[in-house]
Amino acid sequence: MLKKGLLLIFILFFSNAKGQQNILSSQTDISVLTIAPGVSLNDAFGHSAFRIKDPIKGTDLVFNYGVFDFETPNFYLKFAQGKLNYLIGLNYYEDFYESYVSQNRTIKEQVLNLSTTEKQKLFDYLLNNIKPENRAYLYDFFYDNCATKIRDVLESVSEKGIVFKEPENFKPENFRALIHSKVDRNSWGSLGIDVALGSVIDKEASPREHMFLPDNIFAFFESATIKGTGEKLVKKTNILFQKIVQPTPFNFFSSPLFIMGVIGFLILLITYKDFKNNKRSRWLDTVIFGITGIIGVLILLLWFATDHDGTHQNYNLLWAFALNLFVIPQLFKKETPKWFLKYLKFLIILLCLLTLHWIIGVQVFAIALIPLLIALAIRYMYLILNFKKFMSV
Repeated sequence: MLKKGLLLIFILFFSNAKGQQNILSSQTDISVLTIAPGVSLNDAFGHSAFRIKDPIKGTDLVFNYGVFDFETPNFYLKFAQGKLNYLIGLNYYEDFYESYVSQNRTIKEQVLNLSTTEKQKLFDYLLNNIKPENRAYLYDFFYDNCATKIRDVLESVSEKGIVFKEPENFKPENFRALIHSKVDRNSWGSLGIDVALGSVIDKEASPREHMFLPDNIFAFFESATIKGTGEKLVKKTNILFQKIVQPTPFNFFSSPLFIMGVIGFLILLITYKDFKNNKRSRWLDTVIFGITGIIGVLILLLWFATDHDGTHQNYNLLWAFALNLFVIPQLFKKETPKWFLKYLKFLIILLCLLTLHWIIGVQVFAIALIPLLIALAIRYMYLILNFKKFMSV
């Protein structure tokens, strides 16, 4: 509590100070800290921050753009809508370091090759940003996050400009592949991401756009030079803490691919029994149409009712079809209208279109969905055969 109180005093005093109080000494080093990914989905992509170290004045501070306030009114609604403001945070370096060491996450430091004037401009910029009226910014996962802020702020204070070159062994990727490089495809986090985000993230990212990941900020900074002089942007790289390698537990039987496989198998098993007994399990069809319809509505809301760019053009709607919710009453009628039979055929066509989209690369879907999609196609075909017997003229 004492440290937090002192830090608050620092923010209030230095962010409003005039004159000599916020002037850095000639011995100051400014560096970029890159934190390796953690174990939770929230930490899976790593983190970036600025470190300001002035040994003459005894200053050692960390500024980072990855803070959000759970006390924000309507926090979860704003997060879902893409309207949540993130904040620039300020920590004592010791506290920042200990926090990530306790999480067993590698900490790398790149000491920047900046002039005295550039260091002061950067420090002044951050002090101005930390003011209560300036702290908030509208977060965007791909284009305005804790990593891209490091690049953008540094470019804004650079006197000569920075040339970002492609790192050695650089391979262009699309946004989804870059996400998958950090999140196991057979994980619940990856399943949620692949269902929620649309085909817009399946386009190839430019080299600059690769820098939404902290690890790529590190790689691009390593190869970056100062415009005109050709000097390296990073004059020294340090490993401040090296992660202790530990076995990563993985239980396939709790993975989404296994769970979806079980669900798909149960749908096929019930369908087979229905076929043998010449009947139809209405409860199963109600569950299928209800769940796929609800997911479809959520996908539509993410697409059209939020400010998230990554949720646009989401072809998961081809299997999670929102209209399924509204046709559930047809499942309980004794006589089946012709249009509903055509609707079922339409659902199968949508699944074929999904497969085509996947094959030609329009959108990559979650691998865990494969057993479910196969089961849905077979169940819809069985329903067509079954409903033909009771079709009204």
